Amino acid sequence: MIKKIYRLNENEVKKVLKYKKPFFSYSIVANVNPNRLWHSRFAIVLGSKTCKTAVSRNFFRRKYFDLVSGFINKWSSDIVCVIKKWKILDKKDENAILDFERDLKFLLKNIFNNK
Repeated sequence: MIKKIYRLNENEVKKVLKYKKPFFSYSIVANVNPNRLWHSRFAIVLGSKTCKTAVSRNFFRRKYFDLVSGFINKWSSDIVCVIKKWKILDKKDENAILDFERDLKFLLKNIFNNK
């Protein structure tokens, strides 16, 4: 998990989703908004259609924050990742975990190389 100052709250997530540029991978959409801070902030939207149990949602949320922790000081932007609703994530499924990590790394590489 990352510190709270590096995470977006609900109102900031809504602003980023409403107004800013999306980046796409196979199962994840990342919306990016530049900010005026010295660091990046992150959020992920996991619905109950994509993760059936709260245990799975918390697992993938922690996995997400662990993967993005290396990108906090690279740029100053707000990044919100949304899982597409046809994608089913289960913490017991190794393929789902590997696909999630692969798609997220692909998105982060594209986001930070386009700046």
